[in-house]
Amino acid sequence: MYINDQRIVLTLDAGGTNFVFSAVQAYKEVGEHFVLPAVSDDLDKCLEQLVYGFETIKSTLDTEPVAISFAFPGPADYKNGIIGDLPNFKAFRGGVALGPYLYAKFQIPVYINNDGNLFAYGEALHGALPMVNYWLSNAGNPKRYSNLLGITLGTGFGAGVVINKTLLTGDNGCGGDVWIMKNKKYPNHIVEESVSIRAVKRVYQELSGKDTSNLTPKDIFDIAEGNISGDRDAAIRSFEEMGEMIGDIMTYALTLVDGIVVIGGGLTGASKYILKGVMKELDGDINMFGGTSFSKTQMDIYNLMDEEDKSKFLQNEDIQVKIPGSDDLVHYNKTKKTGIVISHIGTSEAVMYGAYAYALQQLDS
Repeated sequence: MYINDQRIVLTLDAGGTNFVFSAVQAYKEVGEHFVLPAVSDDLDKCLEQLVYGFETIKSTLDTEPVAISFAFPGPADYKNGIIGDLPNFKAFRGGVALGPYLYAKFQIPVYINNDGNLFAYGEALHGALPMVNYWLSNAGNPKRYSNLLGITLGTGFGAGVVINKTLLTGDNGCGGDVWIMKNKKYPNHIVEESVSIRAVKRVYQELSGKDTSNLTPKDIFDIAEGNISGDRDAAIRSFEEMGEMIGDIMTYALTLVDGIVVIGGGLTGASKYILKGVMKELDGDINMFGGTSFSKTQMDIYNLMDEEDKSKFLQNEDIQVKIPGSDDLVHYNKTKKTGIVISHIGTSEAVMYGAYAYALQQLDS
């Protein structure tokens, strides 16, 4: 979808430190991206940077862009392009009409969304979902997947949902917002308190008794790997516990989404430990008062980063059954499966591709 489309969309990676501007055509950057420092404490200067960045990228193009599309932090009214009170961008207070402002400057449609949604959309159209379906095709398995749950692990716990190539934004722009769901370990707290950079540091400090103020998650991962000194068991457990909390949320999310799961974000460097916790949590049962027990999910879930699991996932287990009163046979998809994969295109690229595809989808609809 859009792989051969010649329309160009201007995109932006809006970080707390830098703004990275790009132009995208057919899922490829056109020319070089352009970087400007983000100005988070002065609204006028921040808006000037945004306009200058998009103007600079636009000036390098031979073809006029058809839209501007990018991720920007919330809370926000994304449908109307209004940015709310941002904790990391203190200049944005009381509702800033960023989308209409940029439309007035460039006279082309402007689409703004959150990074979790655009990550999921990019992975659904040009990342994990077509990759998994390609694996199935090569394995001779006729099964194809249309739905995807994308989650990002970093400063916070982001997510997005795509159903049959359509991004679930929700009536209030809250579709896929798992960060605020209940924390399994601390029921009075949001799950993001256990699925974030701060969570890894907190758990390692709790288990090791060591101060983590000067440690990064990469340092804790290196401790887990034995590359630097520290409490290896505590380091490993800090990532596995996060995986456990993610797995708990997945049991509920997959009941609604029923699709492939892709994980991105800066913390995926420790995915070998995180996925262990995820899979352990997903493997449990849930009970009825009468004593009957069920698997936590209705489908078998496979870690597609593990070759043995991937091989089992790709196996075609369809059988044929007779139509009653006839000798004709029909396929019976007896097993229910889904898989979890780590992003192979990278989180920033997936968000960029998602922004590009979302703009074209909105224009076409």
